[in-house]
Formats: sequence, structure tokens, C-alpha cells
Amino acid sequence: MKLLQFYYPESGKRAGVLKDGMIYDISKVDDKLNSVLSLLKISTQSERTFSKLIDKVLKNSPVCKYDEIDKPFGSEGGYLLIPIDAQEVWGFGVTYKRSADARDKEAAELDGIYGMVYSSERPECFFKATLSRCVGPNDYIGIRSDSVKTASEPELAYVVSDDMRIIGYTICNDVSAWDIEKENPLYLPQSKTYSRCCAIGPVITTVDEIENPYNLKITCRIIRNDKLIFEENVNTSLISRKFEVLNECLFRNNPIPFGTVVTTGTGLIIPDEFIHCDGDKVEIEIEGIGKLCNLVKKL
Repeated sequence: MKLLQFYYPESGKRAGVLKDGMIYDISKVDDKLNSVLSLLKISTQSERTFSKLIDKVLKNSPVCKYDEIDKPFGSEGGYLLIPIDAQEVWGFGVTYKRSADARDKEAAELDGIYGMVYSSERPECFFKATLSRCVGPNDYIGIRSDSVKTASEPELAYVVSDDMRIIGYTICNDVSAWDIEKENPLYLPQSKTYSRCCAIGPVITTVDEIENPYNLKITCRIIRNDKLIFEENVNTSLISRKFEVLNECLFRNNPIPFGTVVTTGTGLIIPDEFIHCDGDKVEIEIEGIGKLCNLVKKL
């Protein structure tokens, strides 16, 4: 099941189900269910109740086609919103060998610090964002005003309950100011956390639809002046740590709220010649989930 949030004229913010290219409004069945977060809570409490609710939703007429509202944030006639109002977003890094090698090559003076993290028992874990710092599909991601080398990190992300259960998958664009992190690894929070530093969407795909999260193709494209200048892909089979291991580390003495988004690291490093410029368009596509599109804006 693919769940999303959208804005529709005269209705406001709504929660929806995406099926066969059509959007069905969950709020028509229960006007209290106006968020994906509240819907996911029902799914963890009772799968039977959740299934009955979805069946009831799909018996109604669809609101519109997905393509009709897959357009820039604030557009007339309705538009997609961030698919979950997560209180927190946490990130894991250096979970792909290629990522570790690329970062150590750039920062040889750090004596292989990223390679050490890749092979260590404890993974790299960092606080990424709050909801106010996140954007959804077709909205702007930001380049820090004090950065000259910012790039997207395309990642598979999962939604976790407060008891460590993975309840859905989505796409995350972990926008990062690489030059700030490279200057000193202690600057990581400034590299990672700022306004519009994280894009999530376009949907939350429930776990029953993802047969194997460790075998998904991730594709990243950068479009500049209407021309495709970069396209590359990686497979999540190259992730070195199971998500249960990441969760164990994340929850260790650390209360995590229901619906937190956890992003699992990138295995696709964008070359220096394609780092973000104001006006770029970034597309991240993951099998079984969809395509997340965002424009780039210098803050």
C-alpha cells in the first residue's frame, strides 16, 4: 500500500491512498484521519482494522489522478505534501563501502576515519532534521549560504514505530554541505542540519509491498537548464548493516517517537563537477516507492 498526503482546494490537507495511478481520500471515510501518521498508528495496532479501513476507502471514487497533483508546491488545483509529519529524522552514514572510500580519498589527512567507521561495530548515527527543516515532493531543497559544495545524497529511508518496528519505506534526499564536513568532521551537524536540508517522499510504501529492501535500485538524476547532466544508480544490496542493527543503535538509551524517519546512507557519490547550483532539479527514484523530485535553491 502506498500512502501519501496532499493539499486539495476547499478540502485542505488530506491523507490518501495511491492505487493504479489514482488517489483515494482516506478522510472521506473518517475525517479524523487527516494524516498518514495517524493511519500508520492504526496499522500497528490492528492489521485487520487497517485492512478493513483501506478496503472501505478504495470503494469510494478517487479524488484525482496522481499526475494531476504531482506538481510544484503551492500550485493551484492541489499538490503533494510531505508524506509523513515526522517529529524527527535520523541518519546513518558510511553504510556503503563506496561512500567510505570516496570520503577517505577526499580527506586523506583524517587517516581513514570513514573507513574505520564502515568496519567498526558502532555505525555513524546523526540527528538530521525536524519536520520544519524538511520538504516534500516538488518543493525546494537548500544550499547553505556558507557552502560552495553542497550535494544530494539519495537514500532509502524507513519509518519506524516507537517500539523499533519498521512500518514503511520512503525516499530521502539527505542534502549535505560536503565542504563544511570535509573541513572538520566535528562540523557534521552544520553540514547536515539546516533549513530545507531534507526532502522526503513522494509516498510511504508499507512493508508488505517491499519484498526485499536490500535489493532495490536507487537512481539519481541531476537536470540543469532542462538538460540531464548526471545519472547514476546503485543497489541497496551494497548496504553493509541490517536495519535491525541500525535500530538497535538508534534506540539505545534514546527514546524515538512513533513515525520517525530513518535514512540509511548513500552509496552514490555525486562527482564534484555536478555539485548543486541554484536552479538545478534533482530526481531520486527507488523501485517499489516512486520518484522524488526537488528543485535546488541557494539560501
